[in-house]
Amino acid sequence: MLSRADFIFTIGYDGPAAVVDGQAKRKYGSLSTKELAEMGLFRAAYSSAIYSKDPAELDYVISAYNRAANTSYDRTFPFDRLFGVFSVDVNKAIVL
Repeated sequence: MLSRADFIFTIGYDGPAAVVDGQAKRKYGSLSTKELAEMGLFRAAYSSAIYSKDPAELDYVISAYNRAANTSYDRTFPFDRLFGVFSVDVNKAIVL
């Protein structure tokens, strides 16, 4: 399984390996889900919430996104598609 930081900053896949944005990982990898959302890094915040499997974190990200985008989406909205984040079982990361 990928580390939290690797999962959050995965930008794609190369076969069985996740391709990770190393610069973003170094700069923002230690931030919490809430901190990422407050900085406007919604894709990373959403990824962090998915990784944690904590419904409260997911609700916080959705709420923060709705405030920033002036929308009223709920959990039924396809955020996975919006942010391009899907839980994929890979064990290797390639950091760029």
